Amino acid sequence: MSPGRSIWQDGLGRAAIRSLQMLLVLAVVVVVTYAAIRLRLIVVPLLIATLIAAAVNPVVDWLDRGRIPRSLATLATMLTGFAALGGVGWWITSAVGDQWQDLTESAREGWTELRSYVLDGPLPITEQNLQDAQDQLGEFVQGSQFQQGAISGATLAIEIVAGLFLGLVLLFFLLRDGRGIWAFLRDQLPAEYRERWDVTAERSVGVLGGYVRGTAVVAFVDALVIGIALVIVGVPLALPLAVVVFIGAFIPLVGATVAGILAALVALVSNGFVTAIIVVAVVIAVNQLEGDILAPIVLGQALSLHPLAVLLALTAGTIVAGVIGALLSVPFAAVAWTAVKTLRENRGDPEPAEAQ
Repeated sequence: MSPGRSIWQDGLGRAAIRSLQMLLVLAVVVVVTYAAIRLRLIVVPLLIATLIAAAVNPVVDWLDRGRIPRSLATLATMLTGFAALGGVGWWITSAVGDQWQDLTESAREGWTELRSYVLDGPLPITEQNLQDAQDQLGEFVQGSQFQQGAISGATLAIEIVAGLFLGLVLLFFLLRDGRGIWAFLRDQLPAEYRERWDVTAERSVGVLGGYVRGTAVVAFVDALVIGIALVIVGVPLALPLAVVVFIGAFIPLVGATVAGILAALVALVSNGFVTAIIVVAVVIAVNQLEGDILAPIVLGQALSLHPLAVLLALTAGTIVAGVIGALLSVPFAAVAWTAVKTLRENRGDPEPAEAQ
């Protein structure tokens, strides 16, 4: 080492500094994630409200430009959405009620056929094995572990109701005062950085809203095609299953596939093996249509992430927050990547503020 040269100035020293920086960033991420998990009753409604607000805000802006007061425009948009959801819920409930008895009978017959196949098939399974499995299931249901899970489920239900009300309040204020809230946060930054963050925020909100609206279009097409196929082949509960497909499509890569498998299982129980194969073929065809045509055209640049990045974000979100994490991880990962790209494009030494 040359005289006067610090040990931190050679290659190993610079690598050590970079490693320490990465460890510090990782520590901050861990702390923030832990805090978000502990405050999930606040964080989850806020993220969901932000997601919905980004998608619905153009409607409120359109009403606002039509000289309708912002508060009234926000309230009208939210009530219209609630009415639409309520109508769909009533439609699904009616369909389930009309077909539940037929599905129960078909499920009973399907279970009897499956039981006979298992007992008469090549596997060494006897009547006593099935009875033992049934007894073990009954002991588990009556056991303390299951009861503790039921108590945890009740607690989760209370948290969901509380989070729902909080999310509605947050959604209202984000739609009505979103720009004012952002202006307040932006004004806390030094003046020379505000324009850069304005551009970043505008692009991020555009990506988030575009992702939600584009995914909704893709999900609707998936649900429509699969629902029509279920009606044609005579599978019961076609409408509820189509709604499940629509919701599942919001989970990238796996959601629509899992929902399609559920539809195939219902077809297997109620209509038999051939119908189930037809449903599986339709699901595979729809997934190919979505992946090769619909998603690239409809989503456009909204989801400018490599499939591997989508998979990693989806996996991490599922590990951290379960189903909610799976729903939210990919769109917010796309927003984070958009923000990083925008900040890098606009990066540069800020111009010094003029002396007053």
